[in-house]
Amino acid sequence: MTRQATCCCGAASVTVAGEPDINGVCHCSDCKKRTGSAFGWQAYFPDAAVTATGALSRYQVGDPERQARFFCTACGSTLFWTSSFMPGRTGIAVGNFADPVFQQPTMTVSNDKRCAWVGLPDAWSRSFTPPD
Repeated sequence: MTRQATCCCGAASVTVAGEPDINGVCHCSDCKKRTGSAFGWQAYFPDAAVTATGALSRYQVGDPERQARFFCTACGSTLFWTSSFMPGRTGIAVGNFADPVFQQPTMTVSNDKRCAWVGLPDAWSRSFTPPD
């Protein structure tokens, strides 16, 4: 299976092959700020399965080893990122796939920062807390 995530204006995109290794939501401060929402929903794919095209800029979050985000230079949409806590994988903002049948997340992280009103399925894995 191949999927394409695009920015708001369509000038940049990411194509991925296969299913994600990880599909989850994160409640850390960085994800909240990245999305402007109560949490971020992201899917992680092996680096080799990801191809980016278009005019992208890079924003370094923290020290050079922590996280690099890539966003459209025209509209500013964050499309994907790489992180030291997910080596060998590229995170992609699932909302950019605009796919109403994208599988539901199975994991939630940084739950200590979750908004009190956000309820999530009990069956979802509660995993590690990435560095803020």
